[in-house]
Amino acid sequence: MPDFTSLGISDIFMNKLKEVGIIHPTPIQERALPVVMAGKDLIGQAQTGTGKTLGFVLPILEKIDPSASRIQALIVTPTRELALQITEEVKKLIEDHVELEVLAVYGGQDVEKQLKKLNRNIQIVVGTPGRLLDHIGRGTIDLSEVSFLVLDEADQMLHIGFLDEVEKIIRETPSNRQTMLFSATMPPEIRKLANKHMRDPEYVQVEKTQGPAENVKQIAIHTIDRAKQATLIQLVETHRPFLAVIFCRTKRRVSKLYDALKANGFACDELHGDLSQAKRERVMKRFRDAEIQLLIATDVAARGLDVEGVTHVFNYDIPLDAESYVHRIGRTGRAGMKGLAITLYTSKDRPLLDEIEDTLQIQIDKKNIGHLQGENSDAKELKENVRSPRQERKGSNVRAGNQRTRRSGTLDRRHKGSERNQSHQDHSKTKNNGHQKQERNEKGEPRSQKRYGESNYRGTKGKRDENAQSRRKEGTNDRDVTSAGGNRRRSSTEKLDRRGDSTRNKGSIRTEKPRKMNVGRTRKGRQ
Repeated sequence: MPDFTSLGISDIFMNKLKEVGIIHPTPIQERALPVVMAGKDLIGQAQTGTGKTLGFVLPILEKIDPSASRIQALIVTPTRELALQITEEVKKLIEDHVELEVLAVYGGQDVEKQLKKLNRNIQIVVGTPGRLLDHIGRGTIDLSEVSFLVLDEADQMLHIGFLDEVEKIIRETPSNRQTMLFSATMPPEIRKLANKHMRDPEYVQVEKTQGPAENVKQIAIHTIDRAKQATLIQLVETHRPFLAVIFCRTKRRVSKLYDALKANGFACDELHGDLSQAKRERVMKRFRDAEIQLLIATDVAARGLDVEGVTHVFNYDIPLDAESYVHRIGRTGRAGMKGLAITLYTSKDRPLLDEIEDTLQIQIDKKNIGHLQGENSDAKELKENVRSPRQERKGSNVRAGNQRTRRSGTLDRRHKGSERNQSHQDHSKTKNNGHQKQERNEKGEPRSQKRYGESNYRGTKGKRDENAQSRRKEGTNDRDVTSAGGNRRRSSTEKLDRRGDSTRNKGSIRTEKPRKMNVGRTRKGRQ
């Protein structure tokens, strides 16, 4: 196996590589380094985690002119994270070269700070397309003397939609530059871009199938949407990863899962496009320093994460295509280390999983949560496994309560029915007794029910007539009788007249003033 010295790398950089534990080149480095050192254009196709970065950084550092105060190398990346990682790799290699400077240029960072750094002698610029075009428009970056142009993760730039911006940047560079294009996949658009802007490039492909690394074990676990969180928590507790990346499809699902894992006491954080650059850098620093074990992220972070010690990758949401799947699980098993990639899928996700297998020509081991526990369970048992004991007790209590309610309801209905029967019997008995009393009335004839006051009216008629005749003989009438105290007293006939008026007026009250008594006329009549 050749070493870096045989590939044209100087002892200064060889020692730096040994300090970080890199002794032998990877296959992509072994094949790419001689081509780049020879000054030829290169198209390198290899999966993520194979060491593509050193494949173009080392030749640039060997051939760059430290004394020249101009931008000699431009490295374009699709994401800020990848730009920062490449910048860190370059800084590690040039820390003993005081005359060399590298600058990361990306969105979300203070433009004024970048402008101050650009005023120094910068030889290498690593940046994202958007911010590079911003500086080109301001006139703060001059690419007219660039000798080396690198397009890293070109297929991801195509996926994000940066292809037009990349072409604008390319047109700002001289035509005699050396161009290197690296990509995990090679869509037709990328091939067209290469044919347009590269000069007889050498094509280097490490693996034909472009599948995941062989040292990454892959498992697909069937679950249901409602049980995904509980399944993931159980997997994390079972495997206990040192560092793990959990991929979700959207930023909203990332935040929701982050809240759930944090509520369960896991050391985790989230990474997605809505975070500020300062926040993203803090999150990545915490993850690299192992202050957090779980990083929940969107596909934006899939291409740029190169963190040592990532042992597990969880696809909480299944990727939409084979390329995204390869890049996701490529976060683990890097630099020859072993890793585990677990994909959660539902029944409706099965066609996507089959398509990924067909495209990559692989067979993913399919299990469910019960098999991981040594049990032969189906989807119904999986749902029961993720239920907590509290939910089980609650369900049994509800069932018992329903039974008690049904029994008590039956007893209540029976009791109410017996009460109604007893009330009906009592009412019938009382009614019969009433008929018997009516038969014993005067003349032995049944008497019909009378209205209120009717019996008093008929019973006092004769007596009232006698009193009226006696008063007429004395010269007074029934309405002019007063008591000794001067209070007017109504006769029963007047009461009946008023009752009749109230009945006719439907309860209205008469407001007439009482008539004055003509006492004098009565006395004259008596005289």
